Amino acid sequence: MDWNLMIRNCVKQGFFTRALQLYSSMVMSGIHGSEFTFLFVLKACAKLSSLGDLKKLHSHSLITGFQSHVFVQTALIDAYSKCRCLHSARLVFDEMPLRTLVSWNSIISAHCRDFHIDQSFAILSRMQLLGLELSPTTFLGFLPVCSLPQGLSIHCYITKLGLDDDLPLANSIMSMYIRLSQINGALSIFDSLLQKSIVSWTVFLGAYLSCGDAASVFTVFNQMRRQCVVPDSVVFVNILSCCKLSGNLLLSMSVHSLLLKSGFDQKDPIDNLVTAMYVECKDLTSARRVFDDADEKSVFLWTSMISGYAQLGHPREALHLFNMMLRTASKPNEPTLAAVLSACAETGSLRTGEEIEQYIFLNDLGSDLRVQTSLIHMFCKCGSIKKAQAVFERIPSKDLAVWSAMINGYAMHGMGKEALNLFHKMQNEEGINPDGVVFTSILLACSHSGMVEDGLKYFRSMEKEFGIEPSIEHYSCLVDLLGRAGYVEAAMRTIEKMPAQVQARVLAPVLSACYKHQNLELGEMAAKKLFKLKKARSSGNFVLMNNMYTSLGKWREAEMARRLIDGKGLVKEPGWSQIEIDGVV
Repeated sequence: MDWNLMIRNCVKQGFFTRALQLYSSMVMSGIHGSEFTFLFVLKACAKLSSLGDLKKLHSHSLITGFQSHVFVQTALIDAYSKCRCLHSARLVFDEMPLRTLVSWNSIISAHCRDFHIDQSFAILSRMQLLGLELSPTTFLGFLPVCSLPQGLSIHCYITKLGLDDDLPLANSIMSMYIRLSQINGALSIFDSLLQKSIVSWTVFLGAYLSCGDAASVFTVFNQMRRQCVVPDSVVFVNILSCCKLSGNLLLSMSVHSLLLKSGFDQKDPIDNLVTAMYVECKDLTSARRVFDDADEKSVFLWTSMISGYAQLGHPREALHLFNMMLRTASKPNEPTLAAVLSACAETGSLRTGEEIEQYIFLNDLGSDLRVQTSLIHMFCKCGSIKKAQAVFERIPSKDLAVWSAMINGYAMHGMGKEALNLFHKMQNEEGINPDGVVFTSILLACSHSGMVEDGLKYFRSMEKEFGIEPSIEHYSCLVDLLGRAGYVEAAMRTIEKMPAQVQARVLAPVLSACYKHQNLELGEMAAKKLFKLKKARSSGNFVLMNNMYTSLGKWREAEMARRLIDGKGLVKEPGWSQIEIDGVV
């Protein structure tokens, strides 16, 4: 029986645990392996990050007389490094009677992997003093972790040694410049390459993708195709991510067509990215077609489709798809549950939410903060603030998102004092500073509770104390706060200070406030401003104006407002309510 051959095949195919089991069986049968056996099993340990098994193998290598074998000792350095045990890796290196260039390169990579880059430079200096001939591999460990000054020094030294024409090393230098946001440096290297591999193109595509430059990504992709370079699956991952970033449906369909011709469409994570791309383009029909055509559906594919339905206003379809998923071999993960809880919040079905919460606890998925935050949001939206409080209280270590969800829950339930108390507790007891989302919830809480002075105080402190520039949402909450309390003139003065493109979002609450407080003069002024803005010409605004005229007995003006709805081709959207009876909404 050729043990080495079986162990090697297991490692090659990724069956690392099986490789270690075979080695154990081999030893128990009284057979001691060769140096090649140790190379294979040490690689398996490194892949599994199994420090316990690694220490056993190290002991066995000493017992069997391989303590001086340079290849076995070098493999031990690499394995200890990948198991995050730098101290042991360095001991092995220091005790080696003979070291090859590969041994030196391995210990440099070990220190770099553990972010001890200064020690890596010290080892490099020792190599130079010993007169060792440096190879491209010597520098590969430095490039993923070095700072910009260190990277520039390394690049200069590589050029001085004449190693800059090594293609894998050049690709790594490009990646370093991209990581350090030096796109021009990466471009310079890319243009200087006499030969470009598919990795070179992929690295450079990733450079533009990392800075959100979708146009340049496709420019490079088209240049690559003109030079007859055949894209691989990694290139398509970058291109699909770029399509998702742009949200351009026509472009996305073109890339999908090319993907089908290339035969990569059924490979994971390609099908997941295509689904997510169509969701981002708001084309749920195409996304569902890709989802249905997938032979094997991973949890990531299920999550993308469920999230798509939840995000784009189809919560019932999201919940239906989740129920389908539960009948398959794929099991939901934390992002899946967060998406499903979001859909549940939109339907307002408390019973469904409670069933999902039960599933979360039965499958031990309740420790994830995203899931806990989604549970709080869902219970608040479904009207059960007490259940939301219970979830909040049992979270031992709360992040900003958890605090924000609970504060927002209090705000939407009109519990202004509770929202403010929690806001202060978050800062004073936990030392967590609020962000713009939290301030939106605070302003909303003040608005719904009629706490005008508090609202104005927090609006001012947002920029003055926390350096948060007010957004459209903050201004909208401020105007709503003033309008609800009857300070319509102050609300109008606030609006007049805003840019024209922002006014469309905040004039409607003023019009509603004018109707509530019977202020016809300001109502007409707000309406005129509102109707001049194209984005604000919704039927709801005209209906508000009509109602205001009607309440004041101005029937002619009310009729004119009604005619404007018909004349502009607008349709009054009917109001609707929903209730839950026996778990059915």
